[in-house]
Amino acid sequence: MADRQLRLGAFMRPVGIHTGWWRYPGAYPDANFHFQHLKRFAQTLERGRFDAFFMADHLAVLNMPIKALRRSATVTSLEPFTLLSALAGATEYIGLVATGSTTFDEPYHVARRFASLDHISGGRAGWNIVTTSNPDAALNFGRGDHLDHDERYRRAREFYDVVTGLWDSFAEDAFVRDVDSGIYFNPDRMHTLDHKGHFLKVRGPLNIARPIQGWPVIVQAGASDAGRQLAAETAEVIFAAGGSLDDGKRFYADVKSRMKKLGRSPEHLKVLPGAFVVTGDTVDEARKKKALLDSLVHPDSGLASLSIALGCDATNFDLDGPLPEIPESNASKSGRERFAKRDNLTVRNLPKSPAASADSRSSARRRPSPMNGAMALRGGLRRLQRHVPVCARRPRGLCQLRRSRAAAARPIPTRIRGQDAARKSRIAATGESGLKSPKHQSHAGLDAERSKMRRAKLDRS
Repeated sequence: MADRQLRLGAFMRPVGIHTGWWRYPGAYPDANFHFQHLKRFAQTLERGRFDAFFMADHLAVLNMPIKALRRSATVTSLEPFTLLSALAGATEYIGLVATGSTTFDEPYHVARRFASLDHISGGRAGWNIVTTSNPDAALNFGRGDHLDHDERYRRAREFYDVVTGLWDSFAEDAFVRDVDSGIYFNPDRMHTLDHKGHFLKVRGPLNIARPIQGWPVIVQAGASDAGRQLAAETAEVIFAAGGSLDDGKRFYADVKSRMKKLGRSPEHLKVLPGAFVVTGDTVDEARKKKALLDSLVHPDSGLASLSIALGCDATNFDLDGPLPEIPESNASKSGRERFAKRDNLTVRNLPKSPAASADSRSSARRRPSPMNGAMALRGGLRRLQRHVPVCARRPRGLCQLRRSRAAAARPIPTRIRGQDAARKSRIAATGESGLKSPKHQSHAGLDAERSKMRRAKLDRS
């Protein structure tokens, strides 16, 4: 069996995911807005051979009671594209993943920002596709009502088609820059998208050169049925929620099987399970660190974080009782999936680590599953790095993650490029117009062309 390389991505929100991180002795409470701290964090992750720095984002002040809001370290944060563009100049290899909303943004804006970040970073950008579940965000964008859950995902699917189509506006050889003749670019190598769909109408072309990767890496984190389907159709990386090992295996198998049905190669998607990691020279030391960190979470703050994750008001839950039945809502399903099977924990213990709940069982194990809450690792981060298999030929990074899978950016045929050429052929044969979902086209040929193009590029280099 061929060696498989471990992939590591740091989920930044924008600093720590644990509710009490900013109160921990020696932490930097002002790190959310202190660029020198954030730069040092990114550089440390890069030295630690992490593949990606993943910047989560909110489009509103978190909807929680004031008594809880005043205790939240994630109430505000820097705009991700501004931060990651600055971090691009302070790092060399680590991938830079930003959240881009398909509900409250325009595809032209998203396409332009990620193309710019990809050029600025030398081909290290990744787009985390989110449908934005916070209803308060709707009020910040002139909308009284929040789109229904499934409607948000249908819009996201069309949004993805438009953004990737805009990235294909210029062929890689479009800009000839011939000083002698005075010809800067070849108009025959420019494409106007002219998309007219159910949710969006975008003419194009994008006024920026094709991203260095062709397309920035596509990242998704949905756990609902609609989210899994979107990931199977579009994603190259999934940031999955923590849970039991069996739940993780079922999630993995489900998404991969959906890819097969769509004609996509399952090898072109990496699933990164969430893990809250506590390091220490001994297991006992890590346990004590975790206990101290948990003790710094005020119940008001913890219940507010739990409310956001569950999509319902948890402030009146019995702290020492089990999690009650959660009613259906229009909020994100990811948080509900995350806590659905935590019936062995009281409500008091659930919200201490919103991304991967504080499961006391996992920190008590000598070799805990990375799918389960906190991990106590002997020897700390430096010893962890010794056991992480790394590429001997070049530093790691998000662009190397794509190369190692031989899943290149969408190739450019003789005239224009991949998706547009396939779309034009389909329109000529069937009379259809506009971009269609993957059920109308095969991904198998696309993945093969991507692999062929990437191999050719690596051979030239």
